[in-house]
Amino acid sequence: MLAVKKARKLIQTSPESPGAKTLAALVIALESDQAFPLSQLYSLNYLQFELALEILGEWRLDRHYSSKGRLLDTSLQASELAAG
Repeated sequence: MLAVKKARKLIQTSPESPGAKTLAALVIALESDQAFPLSQLYSLNYLQFELALEILGEWRLDRHYSSKGRLLDTSLQASELAAG
């Protein structure tokens, strides 16, 4: 659950940054069972890449975290900002 909270904080802090956009897209893809191009993970810096791997691990273990819903909400808001 720690990675989910870290990602939410990162996305909230700088939703326009490339790393936040990539993590938001990853979260949206995981929640909606959509494909996500793994090559996008290579655009992340090392710490963000590690965070993405932690998110994947947490997501696999438990798909029903209450904080996951807040992260998804933040990710959707960030992607709307980017599209707008």
